[in-house]
Amino acid sequence: MLEEMGRQAKQAAFILAQLSTAQKNHALKIIAEQLEMQSAAILAANQLDIATARENGLSEALIDRLLLTPERLQSIANDVRHVISLADPVGKIIDGGVLDNGLKIERIRTPLGVIGTIYEARPNVTIDVASLCIKTGNAVILRGGKETRHSNEILVEVVQQALRLAGLPPHAVQAITDPNRDLVMQLLKLDRYVDMIIPRGGAGLHELCKQHSTIPVIVGGVGVCHLFVEQSADQQKALEVISNAKTQRPSTCNTLETLLLQRSIAEQFLQRLTDYLKPKKVRYHAQGDALHLLQALNADVSLVQEQELAQEWGSLDLNVVLVDDIEQAIAHIRHYGTGHSESILTENIALGRQFIRQVDAAAVYLNASPRFTDGGQFGLGAEVAVSTQKLHARGPMGLEALTSYKWVCIGDYTSRA
Repeated sequence: MLEEMGRQAKQAAFILAQLSTAQKNHALKIIAEQLEMQSAAILAANQLDIATARENGLSEALIDRLLLTPERLQSIANDVRHVISLADPVGKIIDGGVLDNGLKIERIRTPLGVIGTIYEARPNVTIDVASLCIKTGNAVILRGGKETRHSNEILVEVVQQALRLAGLPPHAVQAITDPNRDLVMQLLKLDRYVDMIIPRGGAGLHELCKQHSTIPVIVGGVGVCHLFVEQSADQQKALEVISNAKTQRPSTCNTLETLLLQRSIAEQFLQRLTDYLKPKKVRYHAQGDALHLLQALNADVSLVQEQELAQEWGSLDLNVVLVDDIEQAIAHIRHYGTGHSESILTENIALGRQFIRQVDAAAVYLNASPRFTDGGQFGLGAEVAVSTQKLHARGPMGLEALTSYKWVCIGDYTSRA
C-alpha cells in the first residue's frame, strides 16, 4: 500500500513542481471554498473523533487539540487564503554571478519533492501542511494519529476533490488513515520516494522518527518554554504577559511551562500572580522557597518532580522556580529547555541583550509572550512545524523551509580549463 502511495506522490510532485504560482493559488482557493461548503460534514466527522476520545479517557488538553469548531474551521480556511497571498519562493534566485570564464551561475529555489508528516491529535495540521506543500510544489503523505481518523479522512477527501476541480493530481495530498503503527515504520523507511519526514507531536514521536527513519527528519515541536521575570520588570505588565503565555491556549508547544522568578521580588510578585491567575485555575508546581511561599498564599500547589521540569504540561499547570539572578535563569534554561521559545521580562536593556545573546533557542523574546512562535504570527502563513534543530530550518517553518535549491549554470559551450 505504502509503496504505491509513494509512487503516486512522487509522480504528483513532478507535476506540481512545474506549475505556475497562479495554478497553485487557484487550487488553494478551491480548497478554502470547499472547506466552507463542506463544513457540516467535516464537523460531524470531527465529533465522531471527539466522542471516541472521551470514551477512551483522553485528556482535556488532547481533546482541545483534536476539536474543530465552526470558528476554528473558518480560521483554517482563512489560513489557506493567507497562503495564497504569500510570495511563492519556488523559482526565486537566491544569489549568483558570472565566473571569469563567462559561466553564469544562479542558485534557484526548488521544491523538496515528497514530504511525509506524522502528527497526533491536530486535524488543522492536515490542511496547514497540505496548503503549504501545494504552494511550494511538494506532494505530501500525511499520517495523523488514530484520534483524528474520521477528521483526517474527510479533510483529505475535501482537498483531493478540490485538486481534481483544479485539474491537478489528487495524489499530491494523501493520508494514511489505517491506525496500524507498523505503517509509520514503513513510512520512515520509504526513502525511495519521500524526501523529508516532519513529525509534529510529543517527544516520544520525535525520538521514534530520529531512531528509525532512513529519511532526513525535522526535529522540533516539543516546547518546554521558560519566562524569566527579572527584578526590574514592570510587574503589572508582567502579570498580563504570564497569563497570556500560560492560559491563552495551554495545549500548544509555545505555551509557558516554567516561570523563572528573581528571588528578590518573589514574595511580593507571587502574591500578585496568584491573585491574578486565580480565575484561570492555574495549578502550581514548585520546590524549596517557591513551594513554601505558594503554600503560604493557599495556592493550588504541589511539589515539583525533577522530570516535570523537563516536560510539557500541555495544561494549566505551571512550574515556578526561584533564581538569584540572570545567570541562574540562563543556566536553568540551558539544562531543561528544548530550544523552542524563551522569554525575559525586564526594564534593564543590558540584561535583556545578555539574555538574547546567551539563550540558545529557535525564538528568544524580550518583553513579550512566547505564544508568538507561530508561522501565522511571524507572517509566514500556516506553518508546517516549529523546528528546534539548526540545520536546514529553525523556528516556525513556512514556505521557504519547504524548498531546497539547485545550481543552474549557463555557458556558451563552455569547458573547464
